[in-house]
Amino acid sequence: MTIRVLLVDDQELLRAGFRMVLDAHEGIDVIGEAGDGAEAIRLTAELTPDVIVMDVRMPGTDGIKATRAITAEHPDSRVLILTTFDLDEYVFAGLKAGASGFLLKDVPPADLVAAIRCVATGDAVVAPRVTRRLLENFAAHLPGSEADGDEPSVDQRLSRLTERERDVLGEIALGKSNLEIAAELSLSETTVKTHVGKILSKLGLRDRVQAVIFAYETRLVRPT
Repeated sequence: MTIRVLLVDDQELLRAGFRMVLDAHEGIDVIGEAGDGAEAIRLTAELTPDVIVMDVRMPGTDGIKATRAITAEHPDSRVLILTTFDLDEYVFAGLKAGASGFLLKDVPPADLVAAIRCVATGDAVVAPRVTRRLLENFAAHLPGSEADGDEPSVDQRLSRLTERERDVLGEIALGKSNLEIAAELSLSETTVKTHVGKILSKLGLRDRVQAVIFAYETRLVRPT
């Protein structure tokens, strides 16, 4: 099945480079390009891409605002954020806005292709260990647990989980794979996958990346 990709970056040369890389791979079709967030929002509505490769820093509507709007209005379109620095403070905001992960702009071509394929399947492209390192560096910027509007607070949402599901969530936040979690908690890998699915469903989260963020927000785990 062909993955339809929208490229968003204010630098035309970078877009051209990414297009060349992606066009060389079967099963990936670059269906459009945008130079800013506003154009990305418009083209997403028009073209319904499977994956949007999104720059962060752009004039006008930046990648964070565009990601928030796209994931809210077009949940089937996944956003993969690209950033220049792995400690960019906007990365955390991007993940909070609903992005399925992030990569550095100097990512090897093969890794970019693999990430797009991963995101298109509904998985998160950011390795949990990388996410944990990012959150540890930006622990001071983590928001509190107060709810907005009528939404339940994160503490109330955490109470929806069983004790075993909390254990699994804690292991996810520590950067462990399903196989590693299974070994740690003496479970089968299939059982762990089932728990992960239930955790995401109960908490209303898109993927493991947001699960890690949630675990840090609720202080289920803390940066070391």
